Amino acid sequence: MSKLNITSQLSDNDTRDLIILVAMIVPPSKEHDLPGADDPLIFTDILAAAAPHSATIVPAIQALDTIARDLQEKGFAELAVEQQEAAANAFRNLNAAEAELLEALTVQCYYRDERVKNNLDMDTRPPFPVGFELEQGDWSLLDKVRKRPAFYRPDS
Repeated sequence: MSKLNITSQLSDNDTRDLIILVAMIVPPSKEHDLPGADDPLIFTDILAAAAPHSATIVPAIQALDTIARDLQEKGFAELAVEQQEAAANAFRNLNAAEAELLEALTVQCYYRDERVKNNLDMDTRPPFPVGFELEQGDWSLLDKVRKRPAFYRPDS
């Protein structure tokens, strides 16, 4: 499988299932005027970010559809919302690593979208070279870590 183009590896049904799944991970918010992860721009970014992981993601999306068919005798996209949630939960329980990868990619792509950043009053610039101001915290919280014995191999 080529890792450069995940869209050629996903069937139309797989793509439809993935769109539904990412919308479940980050739904749109009318209250805050924010798109969901199924927004075309965000979804395109998710597909691009997923390309290096296609060997994991393509079978995972197909497993989601298989789980849906085992539970309801219908494909994932054909299920009612409650049934989709049940299938997604079963998928997460059976395929935890794949589900976490999909969640991480979805959230990563969602929060780098300029519309989302603007709505959160975040600068849409890279952090370097200017950097971001961070509030100073309570450094004493690290005292336990500093007192802990080293657990790494010393340099030789």
